[in-house]
Amino acid sequence: MAIGFVLINIAPTKEREVYEALSRLDEVKELHPLFGEYDLLAKVEVKSFEELSDIVINKIRATNGVTGTKTLTGARF
Repeated sequence: MAIGFVLINIAPTKEREVYEALSRLDEVKELHPLFGEYDLLAKVEVKSFEELSDIVINKIRATNGVTGTKTLTGARF
């Protein structure tokens, strides 16, 4: 399993629209609004890092109102 924490920047006034769109994605397990440099934190759980890349690029970044992302990946010890 691959876990990614995606920090998301959103265009002004699009916060609720993006939140609602991302909350409908099965791969997004948690979604937290933030104050500061980023507007939203999404915890994404998928089977592989290739799938994580696909979700970030083709679903999260493609969401209307998303202006940028930064993805932090989980590590195994």
